[in-house]
Amino acid sequence: MTSSRRQIFAFSGVLDSGPGGKDSFALVEHALTLATQARQERAGQEQDRPTLACYVPTAVGDAQAAIDFYHEKFAPRADAQLSVLRLFTQPSVPDVAAHLISQDLILVEGGSVVNLMAVWRAHGLPRILRRCWAAGVVLAGASAGSLCWRVGGPTDSFSDRLDPFTGGLGLLPYSNGVHDDFAGQPRREVYRTMVAEGVLPGGYATEDGTGLHYRGTALREAVSIRPGKCAWRVAPEPGGGYTEEPIRPRPI
Repeated sequence: MTSSRRQIFAFSGVLDSGPGGKDSFALVEHALTLATQARQERAGQEQDRPTLACYVPTAVGDAQAAIDFYHEKFAPRADAQLSVLRLFTQPSVPDVAAHLISQDLILVEGGSVVNLMAVWRAHGLPRILRRCWAAGVVLAGASAGSLCWRVGGPTDSFSDRLDPFTGGLGLLPYSNGVHDDFAGQPRREVYRTMVAEGVLPGGYATEDGTGLHYRGTALREAVSIRPGKCAWRVAPEPGGGYTEEPIRPRPI
């Protein structure tokens, strides 16, 4: 499998959609589109079947309300089939590796990235997810489900303040700032300070409703469901400081 078949779509969900605005599921639908296209590109795979998507809600402790939300969203769709991998109190499928490698899309919920990675490591998921990525399964997620594929980024998983997290899977050798424009926390400033001080490597930040699509470890494009939103490439400068470059997303 060439590196171009390895795909990740990582995004910042919409914390406040506002009247008439799109909610985060529009970004999930984009991930489904990428997974369907990837399946159709793979030689020898049957084409006339639904796209298989596995929802992984570990970061919210496998909350039933989150699971019910996705079942409701997928129920009317004939083009996609949803499964759920719960890890509390034990895996909900008999063979986690076999189940995940059979999917077209793995969708990771937001929440606590620290707890997410701790539970994943206890169950051996880092190795399994790397295999899935190499096999062409599209990996996707919001917030914690965006941070986890990178080296890390700022998180409020430890407390109300933003602390550095560097325990991600590292499939993408970058840091990540999510909800970069969120007014409730100084996420933009904290992320850039961490990059400038060398606490985090350089990377990418996304404003709400904006996602980044990678093939291999190269950024292919940014997309957004919200007008005027942006993504940013943030890099350290020698001797301190940082540079930032806007990445204008394609509206979807």
